[in-house]
Amino acid sequence: MFVGVGAARVRDLFNNAKQNAPAIIFIDELDAVGRRRFAGIGGGHDEREQTLNQLLIELDGFESKQGIILMGSTNRPDVLDPALTRPGRFDRHINVPSPDMKGRKEILEVHAKKVKMGKDVDLSVIAKSTPGFVGADLANVINEAAILAARADKAAVENRDIEEAVERVMAGPQRKSRVISEQEKKIIAAHEAGHTIVAKRCKHSDPVHKVSIIPRGPALGYTMQLPLEDKYLTTKSEILDKLTVLLGGRAAEEILFDEITTGASDDLSRTTAYARKMVAELGMSEKLGPISVHTGEDDEVFLGRDISRHKNYSEELAREIDNEVSLLVKESYRKAKNILTENKAALEMLIAKLLEKEVVESDEIDGILGIKKTQKEETSETEIQPQNSKKEEETVSQNNEEELFPKEKEDNNTAGKSIFTFPENKEENNG
Repeated sequence: MFVGVGAARVRDLFNNAKQNAPAIIFIDELDAVGRRRFAGIGGGHDEREQTLNQLLIELDGFESKQGIILMGSTNRPDVLDPALTRPGRFDRHINVPSPDMKGRKEILEVHAKKVKMGKDVDLSVIAKSTPGFVGADLANVINEAAILAARADKAAVENRDIEEAVERVMAGPQRKSRVISEQEKKIIAAHEAGHTIVAKRCKHSDPVHKVSIIPRGPALGYTMQLPLEDKYLTTKSEILDKLTVLLGGRAAEEILFDEITTGASDDLSRTTAYARKMVAELGMSEKLGPISVHTGEDDEVFLGRDISRHKNYSEELAREIDNEVSLLVKESYRKAKNILTENKAALEMLIAKLLEKEVVESDEIDGILGIKKTQKEETSETEIQPQNSKKEEETVSQNNEEELFPKEKEDNNTAGKSIFTFPENKEENNG
């Protein structure tokens, strides 16, 4: 009944643009109609291909004097049909990365125009305290802050509303109504304190901003780390410290309770993924040397391109990669246990403080460990002090119930967020 409608609408679109020239045609989510054609499965002449073919025909009919500019956007350029991206069509490709601090401030200014802000709100401070946030995240922060201020019947959005909004966007809303037993509270506090102490004692780890055992979103607790500046490169030492910090929660459980829980399921999954990437793709293994073998284990098969996976490495090399990954993870776990054993008194003090206050800020953590801030950290704290919540890099144990039984899932590269969380118990969710 609707066969050919897509192609007809493409023709109408370009005819209208020519009649109203000069004009700009913008196609959002270009991959929806521009996916690679005929994979050899299920036939090759479906409605979507008719639409794409008509689009290609219209593009060939363009002349520079017509005054029409065609623009498209997609977050899956890898699945676009090659005919779309060849010279003469969509031949100018512009990558849009996550904004830096200056970009975040300008985005916040755009969204803050429609909201009345209090005198204590400084958008430059918010921009500095939200590394890794993209435009949609920042818009959501302003919207959440406005909702919180409206609920409290405030005349303007205050800084505390922004702080809570950032944490809501990053980890979800607080769930203080959840009833957790005292024993589980101690385990959660020990888990998060383990992440915190290890992060504080690792030279190349991002500074810890705060640690909390208040349930938020799917998490029962979280440890927040805030980079002092936007980073575009990561060193081997930083990744190794990240592995150690991720395993700090599991190590603390084993040291204090001589028992382990499901709380570290996501930590273990991400630690293994980081270690495998170091060895197989980044050439950071001393034994294997500077090689890059894309295993593609986390990639989804796209039938328009990948009918089957083809291994470009031998079974012997795969075994060596597995051994190196296992060695890296075990060494990081041993290092985490050593750090916590040496700082057991501070670990127990931080656990007691968490059980008492539920949220411990960086200054109190430094006081427990007897750490004096460096001049760089003091400068950053002075600039960011009004902001208590931060977006981080990628250090969170996401606590979805399915993570108690890990499965393959898309990496949210997602530009990463840096929180260590503690997963919930599956039976508790069902109850």
